[in-house]
Order: sequence, then C-alpha cells, then structure tokens
Amino acid sequence: MDKRLLPLLVGLSISAAVFAQTTSLPTTSSTATRTTTTTTTTSWSTQPPNGAMSEEAIKSAIASAGYQKVKGLEFKDGVWRAKARGGNKKWAKLAVGPVSGKVYPSDAPSRLNEDEVSARLTAAGYQNVKDVKFDHGLWRAEAKSPHGHSVDLLADPDDGSVVAQSHG
Repeated sequence: MDKRLLPLLVGLSISAAVFAQTTSLPTTSSTATRTTTTTTTTSWSTQPPNGAMSEEAIKSAIASAGYQKVKGLEFKDGVWRAKARGGNKKWAKLAVGPVSGKVYPSDAPSRLNEDEVSARLTAAGYQNVKDVKFDHGLWRAEAKSPHGHSVDLLADPDDGSVVAQSHG
C-alpha cells in the first residue's frame, strides 16, 4: 500500500468509529424549551377625548389653516382626519389635533428627527419609547405611560408634544 494513503485511511477509520459511537449513544436527558409571547394591544377611542373641540370647531380650524371644502371628516386613531382643498386647489389629507385644533397636513415635513421626538416623549414621562416613525404628518410611537400602561402615541412634528394617546 502507498505510504501516503496510510495516514488518510487511519484517520477515516478513527472518524468512522467516533461517529458510530456518538450516534449510537442513547439519549439520557431532554430539555424542553417553551417560549411565551406576551402581546399587548392598545386601542384608540372612537370618540374625541374630554375637552376636545366640536366637529364644527375642527372645521373652522381647518378653514383658518387655509383649507376649503372639507370632506370625509371623521375621528380616527385619536385625531380628526379629513381631506380638504388647499390654496393650490389640490386635495390634501389632514390630521387635526382634537384638543388643540392644530392642522397637520400629511405631506408636511417634520422639524424634529426621531431621536428628538423620543427624547421629548421621555421628558414628558413616557418610558420605553420605541418604534418612533414619521407617518402622515405626525410622529407615531409606542411607549409605557407614566402609569405603566402600554400606549400608542401621536406626537407633534414641531415640538414633540403628545397630540393623541391610545388607551392602554
């Protein structure tokens, strides 16, 4: 036999023996892993909060912001939402703060970035602020309220103040 093949054959024989021993050993213990997932759901009220402006006052706030012909005004996800015609005669999607009456066009830019909004919400007493995203003219975030409840938040793009909060 060739001297160069001998080490290869010995190595293969040893490997085969080790493999046979490890695969034929009985299993003496088993470990079960159980993963528990906790899902927290939050819900937005279908009604404006206490102290909210009336529907007529919201329409006036939209008109004061330079929009005309409001249509589809409804309270949804913590704010009033509608379409309205701007000065350029184009329809714009709007969100309106229910208490402040501030109008947020969906295509307007934000003065704050994600980190600034997160910092302002934390300064306002919210904990574990996460998933901060700019969406349709408002910042969205998930957090724990100062009382420890999971909430969804909508924040002002200019100052980071809370415009709306879901029920935790």
